[in-house]
Amino acid sequence: MKDFHQLQVWQKAHHLTLAVYQATATFPREELYGLTSQLRRSSASISANLAEGCGRNGDAEFARFCSIAMGSANELEYHLLLARDLKFMKQKDYEDLSDRATELKRMLTGLFQKLKAETRLSIAKLKAES
Repeated sequence: MKDFHQLQVWQKAHHLTLAVYQATATFPREELYGLTSQLRRSSASISANLAEGCGRNGDAEFARFCSIAMGSANELEYHLLLARDLKFMKQKDYEDLSDRATELKRMLTGLFQKLKAETRLSIAKLKAES
């Protein structure tokens, strides 16, 4: 079991979620259960899946939750684009949040690849021992 607080990717995801909550605070009231909710849920899902994956047994399960977090990051990117195109968000805010989401996706990809490599190594060691 890993401590998710120690993961730099989790820390960045958490800070991005806080920024998304702040950016959506000014969205139209009628979007509270629509786009506002979708943006907040997709951003929070990234760090939540990383936290849950850290509590699972082994790198293979953690990698699966990293993959789910990546899906949420892609969903967040689309919702940010939609918010910008609907003029709910300033271009500068969109660019900042989108850049941060892209950075998170790169970090998630690196973590996923590392976990998959460690899983393959563990499997190879088990086969060699038997």
